[in-house]
Amino acid sequence: MTVPAQRVRRRPSGRVLPLLLVVAMLAPVAFLFAQHHRLTRDDRDLAVRERLGVEYLRALGPVTEALVDAQSAAVAGRPAGREALDLAVRDATRVDVRIGDELRSHERWAGLRAKLEALPERPLTDPEAAFVAYGEVTDLLLALHRKVRESSGLVRDPRQDSFFLQDSIGLDLPTAMVAAGRLADLSALGAVRPAAERPRTQGELAELRVAALASATDLVADLREAVDSSESTDLGANVLTPLDTYQRAVEALAAFSGPSAGSKTGLAEPGQVAAARLNAQSAARQLQPVILDQLDALLTERIDSYDRDRRLAAGAAATAVLLVLVLAGVLIAAYRRARRHAAEARRAADADTGTVPEPQRWAPAAERGIRPEDHRLLQPAGSGRDGGSGRWGPFDAAR
Repeated sequence: MTVPAQRVRRRPSGRVLPLLLVVAMLAPVAFLFAQHHRLTRDDRDLAVRERLGVEYLRALGPVTEALVDAQSAAVAGRPAGREALDLAVRDATRVDVRIGDELRSHERWAGLRAKLEALPERPLTDPEAAFVAYGEVTDLLLALHRKVRESSGLVRDPRQDSFFLQDSIGLDLPTAMVAAGRLADLSALGAVRPAAERPRTQGELAELRVAALASATDLVADLREAVDSSESTDLGANVLTPLDTYQRAVEALAAFSGPSAGSKTGLAEPGQVAAARLNAQSAARQLQPVILDQLDALLTERIDSYDRDRRLAAGAAATAVLLVLVLAGVLIAAYRRARRHAAEARRAADADTGTVPEPQRWAPAAERGIRPEDHRLLQPAGSGRDGGSGRWGPFDAAR
């Protein structure tokens, strides 16, 4: 009787390792996609917050212009028209209510608004007191400009063109407008001051003149740097024309605000300085929305590019996952076919050699082809014909 050899347990197929490697490729793909998504999300959030800062600065522009005009009227002893200032304050308040939480500007705007509402509508009897009172409010207004630029992230803008634009509209232009207004108002005060105070007046005028001209010069330099460093073809065409107008107005202000040899007091003519200030402010009014529009357009384009990059990255990651899944499916199908072919080959080999498969060795006798009458052939040794009593007969020894 042939006893089949015990089968050796087979080791896993060598195709399992490529399958594991294919699945492991998903880990670096997922890591790169997560990193790209996080970085673009941070950059996009910064650009969105910068747009909020641009919106807030746009609301502060009319407030600055109306406040400078109200200061000039108060110093000159004229009734300060509060319609423009009140309207600008209401518009800025609506903007602060809507986005002030994001920019953390509620407290500063509340303090500035209280100061603005406390300004008298009637002219003060003392022009010097009016000059000091309005000076405190304009200082708070410039501080709010700085706060908005910092909290919105405009001061940390990573692009050169948008950085110079935000610096010009958030720092240079409001500072230049306030300094020009103070210069014109101090020129009017200096004309009526006693002769003993002329040296002090000349020093104050020189300081304000330097501040106004320095801010205007920085504004021109920043805008030209923005145009030179920008890839946008619209920036230069839209900015340079009003910038030239503003630069000529500032040059005229510098010429008229200097000491005049023909003046009785040796100071600049107040009327000429006031007219030059109005021309510079008019040019600034035309330049301001242009800068804000160009800055907002650059930020919007940047946000769109971030969204486009995120969509491309998501598509690339999805494609990589799909390819990995297809490759894994191909390997799994090939592995199953190989196992099926190997099983068929083993059954064919067992049929050729006549070896009974392993599970059939312990099957019942009928299933193994053994008849009941052949059971005697399989009786154990020592079983006799007498029914298996196991006793020896008298002639057993002779057999």
